[in-house]
Amino acid sequence: MSEAAHITETAHAMADAARRAILPHFRAEGGLAADNKAADHFDPVTVADRAAEEAMRVILAERRPDDGILGEEFGHSEGTSGLTWVLDPIDGTRGFMSGTPTWGVLIAVGGPEGPSFGMIDQPYTGERFWGGFGAAQWTGPLGARRLATRRTATLDEAILFTTFPEVGTPQDRDGFRAVADRVRLVRYGMDCYAYALLAAGQIDLVIEAGLHAYDIQAPIAVIEAAGGIVTDWQGGKTHMGGRAIAAANPEIHRAALEIVAPFAAG
Repeated sequence: MSEAAHITETAHAMADAARRAILPHFRAEGGLAADNKAADHFDPVTVADRAAEEAMRVILAERRPDDGILGEEFGHSEGTSGLTWVLDPIDGTRGFMSGTPTWGVLIAVGGPEGPSFGMIDQPYTGERFWGGFGAAQWTGPLGARRLATRRTATLDEAILFTTFPEVGTPQDRDGFRAVADRVRLVRYGMDCYAYALLAAGQIDLVIEAGLHAYDIQAPIAVIEAAGGIVTDWQGGKTHMGGRAIAAANPEIHRAALEIVAPFAAG
């Protein structure tokens, strides 16, 4: 088996394990208790987050013990292969707690330069989006399909998503609103599902700030494999987090980047 095939097979096994760990807790009767990881705002973590990351780490220990791991819940484990798996067991825990199906499991792998493969899995809807090594695919209730981004060329035709109306800092919010004022439609609260929809050709832009590596690496790999572009607000790499602008194609990326770049300066 080739290295690419082994990585892809391992990612699918990890996503399957995460699904089994998470689904018994989703929309549980009486709700789901959460701990708050932050002192100044609500940043929840649940038993499902921890169980899913533990389940994925077990798969990696069995199949790829030489690789490193960076996970949201259990931190960084060094490896010797030069590859690191970047895991967010539930991206969108607030949505998960609220019963919305906009959360997902994020799995990426790559080196210091960024991810070479990524996967966004939505266990409740049964949808899985993945990309890398020359493939960009999606499976779900409608069967298997190829991922391909949209060709929308102008902002006045574009659909823009973000997770929170209060994007990042006040300056970040001003930058987001400057783009939002130019597009056809803006939607909020989608977490990682927004990036999956961009890769699937349903929307044109996702603009966010204050991200971590585990929030963005899987979306980068999936979207780029589907023909899109993901950069920071000044056109550079964003695989270690911070501000991100994900676009369906170079034209729409260029148009949005011209607007947000001044807000990222300084």
